[in-house]
Amino acid sequence: QVQLVESGGGLVQAGDSLRLSCAASGRTFSSYAMGWIRQAPGKERDLVATISRSGANTYYADSVKGRFTISRDNAKNTVYLQMNSLKPEDTAVYYCAAANPLGLHSVVTFSYDYDYWGQGTQVTVSS
Repeated sequence: QVQLVESGGGLVQAGDSLRLSCAASGRTFSSYAMGWIRQAPGKERDLVATISRSGANTYYADSVKGRFTISRDNAKNTVYLQMNSLKPEDTAVYYCAAANPLGLHSVVTFSYDYDYWGQGTQVTVSS
């Protein structure tokens, strides 16, 4: 198993930036593809970004392309989500999640394929 703890959320204004971090403990971090999934009030969870075990491949939802960047540091057991040009519609609870992919460079693009989840961190963007 792997335990995930998110940090870095908060209240910001539209146009601001935030960086979320997710620290992992337990089994080897590099064994997992990692993702950031968000859930706004009254809505389903949506995948925001994902990164392969190797870090070589990434995938982004159309709504965040060009604004968000996912990265990982396997030596520090941490995955990041840099969020720029934030919009009010980015307001949500952001979850870090880990999945066991089939390959070193595979990304996991469906939220229901993630096996382990953090507790979430709130991001609120005011207009």
